[in-house]
Amino acid sequence: MRPYFFFSYARRDYEAGDAFVDQFFNDLRDELGRIEPAAGADELAYRDTEGLRLGDNWEQQLAQMLARCRTMVALYSPAYFASLYCGKEWTAFRGRVRRHEDLAGEVVPALIPVLWEALPGELPDEVRKIQFVQQGMGDAYARSGLRDLLRTDPLGPDYRLVVRVVAERIRDAAARRLGELPEFDLGAVRGYFPVVPAIRPAPTAGMVRLFIAAGRSSDAAAAAGAGGSCRGGWYGAKPWQWAPYHPPTQPPLALRAQQVITSAGHTTTLEEIGPGLGERLDRAREDNQVSVLLVDPWMAGSEVYRPALREYDDQNHPVTGVMVPAGTDDPPAGPERDALWTGVRGVFRRNWLRRSDLEHLFRVAVGRESFDTDLTIMVTVAQNKLMDDNFDWGDDDDGAAFGFGPDGEDAAPVMPGLAVPAGPPGPRRSPDGTAVPSRREQDDVR
Repeated sequence: MRPYFFFSYARRDYEAGDAFVDQFFNDLRDELGRIEPAAGADELAYRDTEGLRLGDNWEQQLAQMLARCRTMVALYSPAYFASLYCGKEWTAFRGRVRRHEDLAGEVVPALIPVLWEALPGELPDEVRKIQFVQQGMGDAYARSGLRDLLRTDPLGPDYRLVVRVVAERIRDAAARRLGELPEFDLGAVRGYFPVVPAIRPAPTAGMVRLFIAAGRSSDAAAAAGAGGSCRGGWYGAKPWQWAPYHPPTQPPLALRAQQVITSAGHTTTLEEIGPGLGERLDRAREDNQVSVLLVDPWMAGSEVYRPALREYDDQNHPVTGVMVPAGTDDPPAGPERDALWTGVRGVFRRNWLRRSDLEHLFRVAVGRESFDTDLTIMVTVAQNKLMDDNFDWGDDDDGAAFGFGPDGEDAAPVMPGLAVPAGPPGPRRSPDGTAVPSRREQDDVR
């Protein structure tokens, strides 16, 4: 078998949005089959998730297919250039192209890059030698990559154009019969682009543990409503693929939250909410870590999450924040919306009273526009509270050694710079998102 193309992609891109990677692979294979009708269905493409069977030596089979496939389609993304085995695949196939050029004196453009996601920074020199954008593929693709086209308009003309161009490039390159490689050990290949080293956090950075409670595409919450497109937003196979701000032009909420946290200089982990949540939150606090719960309001009262969330609500977790977003396509103000937030209130019976506190550790009906700011403030407040818990205040009753006594201005130590972003806290909001007048404003109306 010499499939027309080997599909090379980063596992992280697949896990972050597997529906999009699957769709592109299937659409590309179908388009290639349309323009190459003589090719058999099993001859069009090779992909590890479909070609590997129980008991196969996966590394050996990948090497065999890299040596035989007529072309390789590489999904360029930051995750791709941080993947050890993507680097090995790219380097092995690039070496095969060069070997053919040396032996046959013919250049075959069989390594076909696809811009999956915008690439920050400089690419390795060897990678930049291969053009990955061409005229006629559209400005949106060149600017943001194919994944953005899939998110915004998965059946639109811009996306279909890119699929067609890539399929035609595969057909043309495959017709030139790239020479095969002799048997080789993929594990011994030294990838041209190395794994990106982990960025060390700044000395004042902290660990933020993210916990998520959200629906899956198989849940009733995703299927409810007109066409299954509202009632919580877009759902995937995993809870962390939930995108409440529909249409999902932004990354899934969990990924967006991680981006906000790392941009603030912290590190973060992600896990699903489940039994033993209270113990995990206590352990995080003991390890000098703060936590944030991201909760899908449509799933808060489900059998999967309700016990753990009620356990959290019944306990005291002072360095944990809760964010409950309001989906873009949630029902408008009315009985249905009221019922949704009444259900959330029933789960968070104690914490519901904190939803308008200036402490900012319990926020409901969080919209797209305020999500990043609200999360940044929440993490900062939790970090400050954690620092207060751990700070040794000493034994001086007058507090002079820490800036509270008569000599405080001279004696006060410099504290780490964790500051809440400046600006007024803004008006209180009801569950439907409308501003609630302050007590003084209410008195003025009376």
